[in-house]
Amino acid sequence: MTKNQRLVYIALLAAQAVIISLLERAIPFPFAVAPGAKLGLANIITLLALYTLPTKDAFKVVSIRLVLATLLGGTISTFMYSAAGALLSFLGMLFVKNLGRKHVSLIGVSTTGAVLHNVGQLMIASWIAQTWTVMLYLPVLSFIGILSGIAIGIAANYILTHVEKLHYYMDLRDLRQQ
Repeated sequence: MTKNQRLVYIALLAAQAVIISLLERAIPFPFAVAPGAKLGLANIITLLALYTLPTKDAFKVVSIRLVLATLLGGTISTFMYSAAGALLSFLGMLFVKNLGRKHVSLIGVSTTGAVLHNVGQLMIASWIAQTWTVMLYLPVLSFIGILSGIAIGIAANYILTHVEKLHYYMDLRDLRQQ
């Protein structure tokens, strides 16, 4: 795969993630038990990037999604919450993914990312509120994060099996190993 093809692939993944983020923001979450909780559908794209691109390019996809989604419908506070959650989530998913497929599946990587995203957001909320009592909300968000992480992982696993059949993916795999 040429450099231009790789850049187009990164841009396509980032664009898809931004659109999914904006659509998800427009749909209200039906559970009144956990206000502010979302499914995290854009993490499907993050997982695809993590499994099909080198780490630095996958991080570019996450960064572009974060910045563009904030510019198209967010505020400074949503950027802070999203950035903390995205950074901690990405690092955690990368660590768990590097444990190897025989130890942790893509669903496990997704679930780790979902829970760590909540931890990152609550850490920012604790810092803003200047109290750690905000972290008492973590068990509720973790439960929802585990459920959504499993669902997102299943969807990403399904998509990834079909992406592996694409000719360009094989070139990406070769690029990732360099």
